[in-house]
Amino acid sequence: MATAQIQLPLPVLPTGWSAEKDFKSVNSLSTPVHREIEPVGPHFLAHARRKRHKRTFSEDERIQAAENVKKVEDVDDGDISETEDPVMLQRDAKDWKNQDHYAVLGLSKYRYKATEDQIKRAHRKKVLRHHPDKKAASGSNEDDSFFKCIQKATEVLLDPVKRRQYDSVDEGADREPPSKKETQKGNFFKLWAPIFEAEGRFSKKQPVPKLGNDKSTKQDVESFYDFWYNFDSWRSFEYQDEDVPDDNESRDQRRHIERKNNNARKKKKTEDSARLRKLVDTALDLDERIKKFKQQEHAQKNKKRIEKEAEAKRAAEEAVKKKEEDEKAAKEKEAADKAAKVDGKKAKEAAKNAAKKNKRVVRGAVKDANYFATGDASASQIDSVLNDVDLVIAKIDNEELAALTANLNGKKDASAIKGVFNEEVARLKSAGKIKDGEVKSME
Repeated sequence: MATAQIQLPLPVLPTGWSAEKDFKSVNSLSTPVHREIEPVGPHFLAHARRKRHKRTFSEDERIQAAENVKKVEDVDDGDISETEDPVMLQRDAKDWKNQDHYAVLGLSKYRYKATEDQIKRAHRKKVLRHHPDKKAASGSNEDDSFFKCIQKATEVLLDPVKRRQYDSVDEGADREPPSKKETQKGNFFKLWAPIFEAEGRFSKKQPVPKLGNDKSTKQDVESFYDFWYNFDSWRSFEYQDEDVPDDNESRDQRRHIERKNNNARKKKKTEDSARLRKLVDTALDLDERIKKFKQQEHAQKNKKRIEKEAEAKRAAEEAVKKKEEDEKAAKEKEAADKAAKVDGKKAKEAAKNAAKKNKRVVRGAVKDANYFATGDASASQIDSVLNDVDLVIAKIDNEELAALTANLNGKKDASAIKGVFNEEVARLKSAGKIKDGEVKSME
């Protein structure tokens, strides 16, 4: 049981007041009564919590605030929860045009289907996790680059115009159509319905007709393909425009870039129309309903002719099958050669990307080491150290660069980082790749 004593100050007496001449007793004072004040409701629970855990008011408020933030994060998990890619967390905020806005907010599985509410909740969740103030409070020395990526992604996806421009070029939302072999092995409608549904989001005319099934009427099927052969797309490509300078002194350059952007949009629009036309042609060619309707028409006109055509078709299929068997060996060899070439290209690309990443790590290491300066590094010091780093990188191959990166990983202390660079410079000197005095900041 808690007790409280309340002390109230008496009012200040006026100047010149005296008890002898000014005091007048109006009534006698009542007997004082001792009352006990106890906390109730949420105040009692807070009081009991503080007593149990031996906390002060400020400590309890801070802990409760942290728990409330955790509850918000837990509530926001659910359907918008997505594992964060470590590489994505290190991306440069200036390269926002090439970032996957949906992946940044954890909405990769929804993409263009993500609602405004889901985008707002995903943004709130990401801000609670990556806000610079929270990072600083937790002792993390990460910059706010990814936080800027979050803000830019939210800005684009919550703006209807910008989001439509981004969805027009969003490769992550594109569906690769099934091949002829996949269609023949699987269900045509099950494989192709999602493709037309994904493409249908670009249609100015809504609703978009459905692919249907094997029981669809001839009229429905013809209406479906007629719609797609006359498809009116709102898809645009201005999101990929080159930035236009806004200063008045370069009007000719601005006009040149604007013409260049317009020509690029027209070209991409033409290519997209050709791609969609090819997709519809492929679907039409694989749609067994078309063949069925043609067969029914022929059966009504001339049954005997249909039988002859069926026999001719069988013979043609056998000829095609024999031809395919003859060409199979050649195609397999060609496919193997192509696969080997693709694998070689992928290996080169992987090595190139790894080298780029390792270079960023090496350059970032000297930044973590404050450019080997005591106190704030000057511009000349930063420029000198970065030039020396670039010289070291230029003198080593990708394997040596990977080894240097491995030695730098996990090191945060400036002296340790500089020690790694000193060892590398000494090795290069002994190999005759660097002369004395070429990299003064690392000797």
